[in-house]
Amino acid sequence: MSILKIFYICHRESMAGGKIVKAKPARGAAGSSNHYQGGISFHKSKGQHILKNPLLVDSIIQKAGINSTDVILEIGPGTGNLTKKLLEAGKSVVAVELDPRMVLELQRRFQGTPFSNRLKVIQGDVLKCDLPYFDICVANIPYQISSPLTFKLLNHRPLFRCAVIMFQREFAMRLVAQPGDTLYCRLSVNTQLLSRVSHLLKVGRNNFRPPPKVDSSVVRIEPRKPAPVVNFKEWDGLVRICFTRKNKTLGAIFRQKRILSIMEKNYKTLQALQLSQSTDDQMATDASVLGDSGELTMLTDDDDDDNDDDMEMDDGEKKGSDFKEKVLGVLKQGEFEEKRSSKLAQADFMHLLSLFNQAGIHFS
Repeated sequence: MSILKIFYICHRESMAGGKIVKAKPARGAAGSSNHYQGGISFHKSKGQHILKNPLLVDSIIQKAGINSTDVILEIGPGTGNLTKKLLEAGKSVVAVELDPRMVLELQRRFQGTPFSNRLKVIQGDVLKCDLPYFDICVANIPYQISSPLTFKLLNHRPLFRCAVIMFQREFAMRLVAQPGDTLYCRLSVNTQLLSRVSHLLKVGRNNFRPPPKVDSSVVRIEPRKPAPVVNFKEWDGLVRICFTRKNKTLGAIFRQKRILSIMEKNYKTLQALQLSQSTDDQMATDASVLGDSGELTMLTDDDDDDNDDDMEMDDGEKKGSDFKEKVLGVLKQGEFEEKRSSKLAQADFMHLLSLFNQAGIHFS
């Protein structure tokens, strides 16, 4: 080792109190944990993963089937990579963005361009703000809002033509799962009741900056027109119970003490309301209110099996036995007692709901 090199090392150690100082990597350089675009850092905790692959952006635009007359809703536009392509394809874009830094970047990026008067940016939480009219939704969303956002869109009126959305891959697979699939669940049943769902393409994590921990998928959601004639709260109340143990028989599920207790309480409440109201229309209005605060909302998909409250009710127990027989009678009537939720199609759940309703049993 040369004398000059030894001198350089000793000098550097003395300047650092005896420790060798490693130079910090430049912002955005390899090895840095921060990710930037246009001088803006992205936060994984907020679900900020920006599409960096232009070919993928073009593919999403193509598969969305955007018309030149379409008003497009974009959720979580970030710095505007997808927004620019949407503006080129449609009539106008309404972009909903929570991060004020991204809002400023969007405004700066399109200011003074032909797109400036065709872009409206709404700063706020998409789950809390009122959405304007739109024909189509194209979005790369924060994955933590996937479920509530999906149903907010499906409840939006007037109905839009379709939504093409980037989801976490497992969530996307649940949306499109069919009876008998491992991922088939309450989310699958409810989404497919209200819409036609199709998987468009798988997207690897390296197409984003910063890359998320999981792969993604692009899904197309088309609201059913006309909307199905069913009380959704009533429907979801039944489906929620059925999927508490989706691989058990419905006979076993509806014998559980907790479920029978909740159903019987709801049944007696509805009977009392029916006696006190003079018309069926008023009765329906009152029943719908129960869905907002009823105990059925406490049930979750595939709860822990080790729960004493879920023990089957003994046939010898007098309390609730009449109601239990009423419930099991409905299952036997439709030959559902030995069937499993994981195998039932939309038509099966619709038939089961109609049988319960005919017996005076409701779930909202």
